[in-house]
Amino acid sequence: MNSALFVYVTTADTAEAERIGRAVVEERLAACANILPGMRSIYRWEGAVQDAAETVLILKTTRDRLPALTRRVASLHSYDVPCVAAFAVEPGNEAYFAWIAASTA
Repeated sequence: MNSALFVYVTTADTAEAERIGRAVVEERLAACANILPGMRSIYRWEGAVQDAAETVLILKTTRDRLPALTRRVASLHSYDVPCVAAFAVEPGNEAYFAWIAASTA
């Protein structure tokens, strides 16, 4: 079985997360997109500490789809350097992992 990944993406707002999430699911680059509004981020950008509201987007995909998914998220994203970080997920419900694989095939 192809290993599943959860891909953590931060977006400027809920509308951007919805737009990116819908596109990558429709294009079969991700099986699912979870949108978590209401995050606050403090980070350094262009030499200054920033404080901004953001929305978290978590995408479920497979390892072989990650390069294409990363490129597509970057092409759709408003940030110059979007956060796209993948985390391997340990097998759990085999049917769920099979669904991720089938949905991204």
